[in-house]
Amino acid sequence: MIAVDTNILIYAHRGETTKHAVANANLVRLAEGSSPWALPIFCVSEFLRVVTHRRVFNPPTDMAVAIEFLEQLLCSPSCRVALPGDEFIHYLTDVLTDTDARGNLVFDAQIVALCCERGIPEILTTDRDFDRFRQIRATYL
Repeated sequence: MIAVDTNILIYAHRGETTKHAVANANLVRLAEGSSPWALPIFCVSEFLRVVTHRRVFNPPTDMAVAIEFLEQLLCSPSCRVALPGDEFIHYLTDVLTDTDARGNLVFDAQIVALCCERGIPEILTTDRDFDRFRQIRATYL
């Protein structure tokens, strides 16, 4: 199983981004495929925060449009939403301790911890910060 990072969602959604075509093609491949793939819940909320932010995109995506984009992905029979469970904090503290992640890297660490807890070994991303986490394999666009 592979998780999809926020940046892939953003690029696939926003047609003016330089990586739109490749991100969209990868999401379509996952959504139309039979192999399970995951949307970490933290990436879902970060996607909504970023694409609707007036200082990031001009014009920003309307919230209803952003939600519709996510709902279309969630209609894929192979899509799973990865939610934290009872052991999440344990995984998070292990990842933070192991990597000495601080500041903005804590957000990436929580995605890694969630993937570890849910048995997801890989993440599709453009963020090279994932190289610092030995707990997950990053696949880059």
